[in-house]
Amino acid sequence: MEISPKGNTHFFSNNTILPVDRSSFKSESSASKENQSCCGGIKIFLGALSFVYFAKALSGSYLKSTITQIERRFDIPSSLVGVIDGSFEIGNLLIIILVSYFGAKLHRPRIIGAGCLIMSAGTFLIAMPQFFMGRYRYERFSSTINSTVSISPCLQDKSQAPLSALEKSQAKINAGCEKEAGSSMWIYVLLGNLLRGIGETPIQPLGITYIDDYAVEENAALYIGCVQTVAIIGPIFGFLLGSLCAKLYVDIGFVDLDSVTISPKDVQWVGAWWLGYLIAGVISLLASIPFWFLPKHLPKPESRKDSSTSSEHSKFIIEENKDQRTSYQQQAKLAEMAKFLPSLKNLFGNPVYILYLCASIIQFNSLIGMVTYKPKYIEQQYGQTSSKTNFVIGLINIPAVALGIFSGGLIMKKFRIGVFGAAKLSLGSSFFGYLLLLSLIAMGCENSDVAGLTVSYHGTKPMTDYEQALFSECNSGCSCSKNDWDPICGENGVTYVSACLAGCQASNGSGKNTVFFNCSCVGTFESSQSSSAVVGPCQKGNECPKMFLYFLVISVITSYTLSVGGTPGYILLLRCIKPHLKSFALGIYTLAIRVLAGIPAPVYFGVAIDTTCLQWGSKRCGGRGACRLYDSGALRYVYLGLTLVLGTVSIFFSVAVLWVLRKRSSPQDETLSANGERGACGTKSRKDNFVNSDQLIQSTYWPEKETRL
Repeated sequence: MEISPKGNTHFFSNNTILPVDRSSFKSESSASKENQSCCGGIKIFLGALSFVYFAKALSGSYLKSTITQIERRFDIPSSLVGVIDGSFEIGNLLIIILVSYFGAKLHRPRIIGAGCLIMSAGTFLIAMPQFFMGRYRYERFSSTINSTVSISPCLQDKSQAPLSALEKSQAKINAGCEKEAGSSMWIYVLLGNLLRGIGETPIQPLGITYIDDYAVEENAALYIGCVQTVAIIGPIFGFLLGSLCAKLYVDIGFVDLDSVTISPKDVQWVGAWWLGYLIAGVISLLASIPFWFLPKHLPKPESRKDSSTSSEHSKFIIEENKDQRTSYQQQAKLAEMAKFLPSLKNLFGNPVYILYLCASIIQFNSLIGMVTYKPKYIEQQYGQTSSKTNFVIGLINIPAVALGIFSGGLIMKKFRIGVFGAAKLSLGSSFFGYLLLLSLIAMGCENSDVAGLTVSYHGTKPMTDYEQALFSECNSGCSCSKNDWDPICGENGVTYVSACLAGCQASNGSGKNTVFFNCSCVGTFESSQSSSAVVGPCQKGNECPKMFLYFLVISVITSYTLSVGGTPGYILLLRCIKPHLKSFALGIYTLAIRVLAGIPAPVYFGVAIDTTCLQWGSKRCGGRGACRLYDSGALRYVYLGLTLVLGTVSIFFSVAVLWVLRKRSSPQDETLSANGERGACGTKSRKDNFVNSDQLIQSTYWPEKETRL
């Protein structure tokens, strides 16, 4: 909406205490320049903010895509990976209250620029351990590495074996441990993610309110919708980047790739996880540049100059002469900052705000936990590689989320849905989304046949003591370790933890082409016709690819359904608070989500997933490493069951929101808004708490939703 020069002149003549003769000197050309500056400035800010949203969404989603890579590279359990993932939210926690409440009174563009620099530094720090912790070492029998020496995997006499094929000598173990004594490098990943959280904090509350303050009112929703649309592209590129890097070996450029004896299908495979963080860090660094050249304030459009509630800075409109402006503005700022506790009390005294906050906290617990470990679930449940998993999530799931968010906003606008309708739409979306999620429990794969873990060496179910079951009569004469994980696939279709535990007497070839012969345990299996085996685990059952296809279809529909309710829920949140508390309420909302959902959810989901592990890896210096094999059935019930339980609880809170709105609404409390819709907000009085819909942003924003599904 263009503002005429005459309108601009009229505003300044009426709203500024200046001598009458001075207003006559304001020419039409100067007013036109001011109008152009306003439009140009907000569009430049819009472009810069869109790029920042893209950058933060890309780095956040890339972290999700590298969860399993980090777990294997640093040899840590899922629970510890959950702590690393939650450190981002801890970074937000440290400063979000200050940024949300006081940041609106400072130079917002430069604060956002500084945040981008911190976010970039944190992203670079995450990648740094790769350059200091040495080359990645994985477990492999020596004959698969050196073809010039033929060694029997089943060592009848320990003197036959070179040192690397047996338990290493104490001297070598001590030497290795001295090297790795300072190699708890995952701490740097945690600290880097913490810095990312600190840097990302001002982007959302300050960026959105800056647009709301200086954009033409009817264009604000469009601008914020553009920001969110661009932000959705970030996770798509993040997961696609994760897919590309997962194909590349972790030490690419540092080792001869022909000497690598594992493939991306192996559970010990680690991709070039660090490469994506370097790329994401550069993008965040570039995103910070424009904000250092943007002004603290932009000229207000004419439609906003007469509004006392549309801008958080409107509380500082100066109606005194030039000499009195500085002292009056300072007093106004101090008075506003002193209202922190009353503002907090006002928010928590709003029942709709509190109930919706509780529903969101519990729902985000389920969504954050689900999305954090979704790549791991697909890899372990359906036997897919990390690269394919990330590709599928980035190319299929994320666009479904984007379409869902857009559809929610479109439905709100087309049918002119009010507050009560928004609450019903949000509830319906959650109900049907979790109902679809329930069907995924039936779409799983059976455990792979692993001798001594999921089946016995004779083809029957094993005893409950899995560790003792690894040893059998067929390998009793071998000197094997139960901690090694070097799987081979027998001709009978059964995976064996190692060639030694399979009782193999001879081998031929090298690297990935190694073939083992005379494997006594393979020959004793009920269905075996041969006693040979090859390097690597056997593939999942024939039904698993079909189940994976069904999973993808239902997963996409579920993502879309849950996302449809995001925009109505967010509009419900905004319409039940006072306009001048928008930034503060959004900050409190985001803080609660991150403290009570973002931090704990990955941790306790990881702890629950760890309970389904059948075989743990071992570190070089002793101690438990990363999990090598999960119980598929138990993993499915724990992962999906925990998500469904939390989702069900959140639905009950959403029903309570609907009940309060219905109870509080009455003919006296309903007000016809400018676009003809009706809305009612469950608050104590219409005068203090009801917000007309034309004073709020009709945004399609759902905090962190673009990186959560």
